[in-house]
Amino acid sequence: MKNKILFVLSLLFGLMFINAGLNKFFNYMPAPKNMPPEMVKDMTALMEISWLLPLVGTFEVIGGLLFIFGKTRALGAIVILPIMVGVILTNLTVAPSGLPIAGVMFLINIWAIIDNWKKYLPMVS
Repeated sequence: MKNKILFVLSLLFGLMFINAGLNKFFNYMPAPKNMPPEMVKDMTALMEISWLLPLVGTFEVIGGLLFIFGKTRALGAIVILPIMVGVILTNLTVAPSGLPIAGVMFLINIWAIIDNWKKYLPMVS
Protein backbone atom coordinates (compact mmCIF):
# COMPACT_ATOMS: atom_id res chain seq x y z
CA MET A 1 0.00 0.00 0.00
CA LYS A 2 2.84 2.40 0.87
CA ASN A 3 4.41 1.81 -2.56
CA LYS A 4 1.14 2.57 -4.36
CA ILE A 5 0.65 5.80 -2.42
CA LEU A 6 4.26 6.83 -3.06
CA PHE A 7 3.87 6.08 -6.77
CA VAL A 8 0.68 8.14 -7.11
CA LEU A 9 2.22 11.04 -5.18
CA SER A 10 5.40 10.76 -7.24
CA LEU A 11 3.45 10.71 -10.48
CA LEU A 12 1.43 13.81 -9.55
CA PHE A 13 4.52 15.57 -8.19
CA GLY A 14 6.52 14.76 -11.32
CA LEU A 15 3.74 15.85 -13.66
CA MET A 16 3.38 19.15 -11.80
CA PHE A 17 7.08 19.86 -12.24
CA ILE A 18 7.05 18.79 -15.89
CA ASN A 19 4.12 21.14 -16.47
CA ALA A 20 5.84 24.02 -14.65
CA GLY A 21 9.05 23.43 -16.59
CA LEU A 22 7.34 23.25 -19.98
CA ASN A 23 5.45 26.45 -19.16
CA LYS A 24 8.79 28.26 -18.87
CA PHE A 25 9.45 27.41 -22.53
CA PHE A 26 5.98 27.66 -24.09
CA ASN A 27 4.24 30.11 -21.71
CA TYR A 28 0.81 28.48 -22.06
CA MET A 29 -0.39 29.25 -18.51
CA PRO A 30 -1.18 32.94 -18.01
CA ALA A 31 0.08 34.64 -14.87
CA PRO A 32 -2.62 35.26 -12.25
CA LYS A 33 -4.13 38.73 -12.40
CA ASN A 34 -3.99 39.25 -8.62
CA MET A 35 -0.27 38.59 -8.09
CA PRO A 36 1.29 40.58 -5.26
CA PRO A 37 3.44 43.49 -6.51
CA GLU A 38 6.53 41.93 -4.89
CA MET A 39 5.98 38.75 -6.91
CA VAL A 40 5.62 40.73 -10.14
CA LYS A 41 8.87 42.53 -9.31
CA ASP A 42 10.65 39.22 -8.58
CA MET A 43 9.38 37.57 -11.77
CA THR A 44 10.35 40.61 -13.85
CA ALA A 45 13.87 40.42 -12.41
CA LEU A 46 14.08 36.69 -13.20
CA MET A 47 12.98 37.30 -16.79
CA GLU A 48 15.69 39.96 -17.21
CA ILE A 49 18.27 37.18 -16.92
CA SER A 50 17.46 35.53 -20.24
CA TRP A 51 19.04 32.14 -19.49
CA LEU A 52 17.73 31.61 -15.95
CA LEU A 53 14.11 30.56 -16.54
CA PRO A 54 15.01 28.11 -19.34
CA LEU A 55 17.64 26.59 -17.05
CA VAL A 56 15.16 26.21 -14.19
CA GLY A 57 12.56 24.86 -16.64
CA THR A 58 15.03 22.28 -17.94
CA PHE A 59 15.78 21.06 -14.43
CA GLU A 60 12.07 20.98 -13.58
CA VAL A 61 11.29 18.80 -16.61
CA ILE A 62 14.27 16.48 -16.05
CA GLY A 63 13.67 16.29 -12.30
CA GLY A 64 9.94 15.66 -12.82
CA LEU A 65 10.62 12.83 -15.27
CA LEU A 66 13.21 11.26 -12.96
CA PHE A 67 10.87 11.61 -9.96
CA ILE A 68 8.07 9.61 -11.57
CA PHE A 69 10.01 6.36 -11.92
CA GLY A 70 11.07 4.39 -8.85
CA LYS A 71 14.56 3.62 -10.15
CA THR A 72 15.42 7.26 -10.72
CA ARG A 73 13.28 8.89 -8.00
CA ALA A 74 16.28 9.40 -5.68
CA LEU A 75 18.09 11.42 -8.34
CA GLY A 76 14.92 13.32 -9.28
CA ALA A 77 14.31 14.27 -5.65
CA ILE A 78 17.82 15.74 -5.38
CA VAL A 79 17.50 17.58 -8.71
CA ILE A 80 14.21 19.15 -7.63
CA LEU A 81 15.23 19.95 -4.03
CA PRO A 82 16.91 23.34 -4.75
CA ILE A 83 13.89 24.40 -6.82
CA MET A 84 11.57 23.36 -3.99
CA VAL A 85 13.62 25.39 -1.50
CA GLY A 86 13.21 28.42 -3.77
CA VAL A 87 9.47 27.81 -4.05
CA ILE A 88 9.12 27.54 -0.27
CA LEU A 89 11.19 30.68 0.36
CA THR A 90 9.24 32.64 -2.25
CA ASN A 91 5.95 31.59 -0.70
CA LEU A 92 7.17 32.39 2.80
CA THR A 93 8.40 35.87 1.92
CA VAL A 94 6.29 37.11 -0.99
CA ALA A 95 3.14 35.06 -1.59
CA PRO A 96 2.00 33.20 1.55
CA SER A 97 -1.28 32.19 -0.11
CA GLY A 98 0.62 29.50 -2.06
CA LEU A 99 2.32 28.10 1.03
CA PRO A 100 -0.08 25.18 1.68
CA ILE A 101 0.46 23.57 -1.73
CA ALA A 102 4.18 24.40 -1.69
CA GLY A 103 4.45 22.83 1.78
CA VAL A 104 2.74 19.64 0.63
CA MET A 105 5.03 19.46 -2.42
CA PHE A 106 8.07 20.01 -0.22
CA LEU A 107 6.96 17.22 2.13
CA ILE A 108 6.51 14.83 -0.80
CA ASN A 109 10.03 15.66 -1.95
CA ILE A 110 11.43 15.13 1.55
CA TRP A 111 9.50 11.85 1.85
CA ALA A 112 11.11 10.63 -1.41
CA ILE A 113 14.56 11.64 -0.14
CA ILE A 114 14.04 9.84 3.18
CA ASP A 115 12.60 6.79 1.42
CA ASN A 116 15.71 6.58 -0.79
CA TRP A 117 18.22 7.48 1.92
CA LYS A 118 20.28 4.30 1.40
CA LYS A 119 20.98 5.30 -2.20
CA TYR A 120 22.67 8.51 -1.03
CA LEU A 121 24.90 6.90 1.59
CA PRO A 122 27.75 5.94 -0.82
CA MET A 123 28.12 9.63 -1.70
CA VAL A 124 28.68 10.69 1.88
CA SER A 125 30.67 7.77 3.26
